[in-house]
Amino acid sequence: MKKHTPQGNPLIYQYLKKYQDDPSSRIFAPLAEAYRKAGLLDEAIEIARDGLRLHPHFIGGRVALARALFDKGIYEEVVKELEPVVLDAPDNLVAQKLLAESNLILGRIAQALATYKILLYLIPQDQEVAGIVREIEERAYEEGALVLQQDPLPLKSYSVKGALEAISEDPEVKRKEWIKKIESLQLMLVRVQRFKLAKKA
Repeated sequence: MKKHTPQGNPLIYQYLKKYQDDPSSRIFAPLAEAYRKAGLLDEAIEIARDGLRLHPHFIGGRVALARALFDKGIYEEVVKELEPVVLDAPDNLVAQKLLAESNLILGRIAQALATYKILLYLIPQDQEVAGIVREIEERAYEEGALVLQQDPLPLKSYSVKGALEAISEDPEVKRKEWIKKIESLQLMLVRVQRFKLAKKA
């Protein structure tokens, strides 16, 4: 499988040589990332997927693939790749941020907000994340319900569903949905806390 290598990019040459010498190694992840940074997204995605066939549980490979998919605008696949990653490694900040941003772009406000809150728990000093959480929550409380448009500028363009329309929906169904979302968030916070305690031990 021939890979396009941009002229004058020594990092890609270095990783590619190691990858060709040992295609079964995990060097595919930094190689895919180098391709992504060079703007060669299709090559990055192909390399990452090839590597993950041999190392399906390698988190670094999953994140490398997700970053390339995100840059290409394939947000559904980013979510699919990263949901199991954040369950296994909730303290992976890159995965959490990519997952939050992808859900936000896709209009999945509850999922995005839950993930941003995990990020804020992990890095409480991050003012950007705190601002995003505050903005989403304020709009949700003020307007009754919030739906994000399919827009390449995720934090700027919103369309809002009125509170009366939201109330007219089956409240029992809505209540059960929110209970599930809250339970999921609580479970994630417990896993994060366990990771923090394990690292201190």
